[in-house]
Amino acid sequence: MPLVWHTLTPAAALEAQQCNPQQGLDEATVAARLIRYGENRLPEAQPRPLWLKFLDQFKNFLVIVLLFAAGLAWLVGDLKDAVVILIVVAFNASLGFYQEFRAEQTLTALQHMLAAHARVRRNAQTTEVDAVKLVPGDIVLLEAGDRIPADGRLLAAHNLEVEEAALTGESHPVGKSTAALPEEELPLGDRINLLYMNTVVTRGRAEMLVTGTGIATEMGKLAGMIATTPDTTTPLQQQLDRLGKKLAALAGTIIALIFSLDYLRSLEWTQAAMNAVALAVASIPEGLPAVVTVTLAIGMWRMAKNRAILKKLSAVETLGSTSVICSDKTGTLTMNQMTARAGWFAGKRFSITGEGYQSAGELVGVSNTRPFLLPMVLCTESQVRDGRLIGDPTEGALWVLAQKGGIDPDHEQAAAPRIAEIPFDSAHKFMATFHHAGLQVDMFIKGAPDVLLTRANVDAATRLQIEAENQYLAQQALRVLAVARRTIPAADFDPAGDLMPWAQGWEFIGLAGLMDPPRPEARQAIAACQRAGIAVKMITGDHPLTAAAIGRELGLTGGAVSGAELDTLTEHELAQRMGSLAVFARVSPEHKVKIVQALRAAGHVTAMTGDGVNDAPALKAADIGVAMGITGTAVTKEAATLVLTDDNFATIVRAVKEGRVVYDNIIKFVRFQLSTNIGAILTVLVATLMNLPAPFTAIQLLWINIIMDGPPAMTLGIEPARPGIMRTPPRNQSTQILSLPRLGRLLLYGITMMVGTLFMFQYGLADHDPRYALTLAFTTFVLFQFFNAFNARVEFGSVFNANFFKNGKLWLALASVLLLQVMAVHWLPAQAIFGTTALRLNDWVMAVLVAASVWMLDEARKALFTLAR
Repeated sequence: MPLVWHTLTPAAALEAQQCNPQQGLDEATVAARLIRYGENRLPEAQPRPLWLKFLDQFKNFLVIVLLFAAGLAWLVGDLKDAVVILIVVAFNASLGFYQEFRAEQTLTALQHMLAAHARVRRNAQTTEVDAVKLVPGDIVLLEAGDRIPADGRLLAAHNLEVEEAALTGESHPVGKSTAALPEEELPLGDRINLLYMNTVVTRGRAEMLVTGTGIATEMGKLAGMIATTPDTTTPLQQQLDRLGKKLAALAGTIIALIFSLDYLRSLEWTQAAMNAVALAVASIPEGLPAVVTVTLAIGMWRMAKNRAILKKLSAVETLGSTSVICSDKTGTLTMNQMTARAGWFAGKRFSITGEGYQSAGELVGVSNTRPFLLPMVLCTESQVRDGRLIGDPTEGALWVLAQKGGIDPDHEQAAAPRIAEIPFDSAHKFMATFHHAGLQVDMFIKGAPDVLLTRANVDAATRLQIEAENQYLAQQALRVLAVARRTIPAADFDPAGDLMPWAQGWEFIGLAGLMDPPRPEARQAIAACQRAGIAVKMITGDHPLTAAAIGRELGLTGGAVSGAELDTLTEHELAQRMGSLAVFARVSPEHKVKIVQALRAAGHVTAMTGDGVNDAPALKAADIGVAMGITGTAVTKEAATLVLTDDNFATIVRAVKEGRVVYDNIIKFVRFQLSTNIGAILTVLVATLMNLPAPFTAIQLLWINIIMDGPPAMTLGIEPARPGIMRTPPRNQSTQILSLPRLGRLLLYGITMMVGTLFMFQYGLADHDPRYALTLAFTTFVLFQFFNAFNARVEFGSVFNANFFKNGKLWLALASVLLLQVMAVHWLPAQAIFGTTALRLNDWVMAVLVAASVWMLDEARKALFTLAR
């Protein structure tokens, strides 16, 4: 049974590791343990061969169908068609090739975060060794600023505080002590006698007994969780796979029927096969992967301009379907900068404006605050310079508070030099400094309110008032500190003597309430998410009261639950309660993954934001992980698919909008392309059933396919956002791209194209030769696609809206299609290739009017739909 280190005394822990605290380990023991436990590094995953990563790009069912069509075209001698398809497929595969490196990068980043060196006691001497050579039983010496190189049990702690936000989510440094803890089951943040790899000492000194190295550390467990969390497919990938299968089944059936009918009509089998291949190419949207890739890339570029860097191309769309955002509190929804928000002085409550480590702000509701603020800049070990903290976050908040009250810290420190101090200690819970002031010595104190109140000279009524004010501030989830002072005759004071006798008889001055405040823009961003039907869940390692208060201030609606409560719930039970919960407090990395999995099990498309190492496994488990680019750790950035370069939660809202625009534009292309495919299939099928000649040649079908898959389709991918796109709920993940109503509309477009094209074909056959009729049918069908592009732009509502002229590239592409078609009909070399002949002007006008019917009929449908609503 593994040892529960935090329940052991230092002596028991040393005995368990067979280590002498004065001597440390000897070289022979170190060498033996190094062989037994391995180096203090994370295991490297075997890289997947590059050729396998490339082949992975061809697992998409639609791509497989396209490769089959290319092979069939090659067999019957249609080399041009085969080459075009292969180029499209290869281009798409190449753009996605680099994605397979992410898992290796995550583990590599974890290794780079390990402390390079460590000071240890070995053979009764202090020496510096490579951190990778640490073994269980080593005694590590630590001081302020050190990054802890392994997990361990504290043997000695002097005024020790450790920043553990990257691992536990705790927003302020945690005081540490050596005393054994009786409870075996404690969250990481409450095991105050243990230190963890990659956290940072912010104050004091310590000696630590190494208890875990490498993969056996808490950081190592995170690395294992990241490595074993499976990658997920995006909703778009799933939809396209289903679409590909449907199209293949539909096209295969119709093509087999047409091939059989052609063969039964005594057409040569090679010619029948060529027609079948041409129709296969026309009926399967081989441009879909390329257009999707380009559309996603455009969305990726737009997001990058808005400070959101996407690492995984296909995940652009996922943000658009996100229904829940799980956000880390510290540094994501909050500023990760302790700030004084309220206080009590001279019998008055007051508030404080301004956020973070900027001195802009003021104390509202109180005056003559110099006595209250002076201890904050004299009784401190920290400072803030140009908005940058040097030292402890709590002391930094008090430094800025003093500046807001008009105090110049540098001037005050120069005017009252420090001559002695009582350092902060977790045992007495206060810090005191002594300053020369002529014939007297001024003693300034800051610390826990109850401690200062006990040592101060106050009457019973004042004591009750101070206790009530302390409770009032604490109920607002503020961390409360008190300040006091005492004046000592200089003749009675010995700086080198025992200072603790002066720790009484103080004048209690006031209280300051601190918190890590919400980002100013976070509340608006959350409100925008809620308008868009996206729920926001706050996940943090903070105390439940603190987390709930922040949640209320941010505008989150729902209950709060702690990590301990989560342990009692199954994933199914948690999934059922998710709708009523908004805040998750005191959670571990495992809890975060459990929350994400429960949300996904409930059918939500889940995004997880965060900045600490502790967020990485949950980011990887979510449908999309969002990391903070400034405060985020390297591990989090590698595990995420989206990195916010401004660490701004509001940027997510813009990214969600862009994701919705991307999906909308992909739908536009699908509607445009499939209506063309359906029209081509129905035209050829009905002509065959009516015993008419083929209305298109194989090369004409290929031409239709190329020009319509090209510029017009590509430019549909850069359409601007439709009005109100962020005032509608996210689409259901199970919603099909080809829903029955949408398929019905596409069939209507296809039937219109078929009727119009065959009408013009028969008109040409009646009054002209077959070549003229072929040209007329061919031109009419191409013109149908010109007008159909406008139908694709707007599925509901008239195309004559504010965006009608905004996509200049689409207009240019459509003009190019018209010009190319004129060339195919009237340019002699093109006539020889396409089997066309020149058309008369009145037949061009007739073809335009017939083709415009698909646009006019759809506008009438949309108008009726609007009236019915």
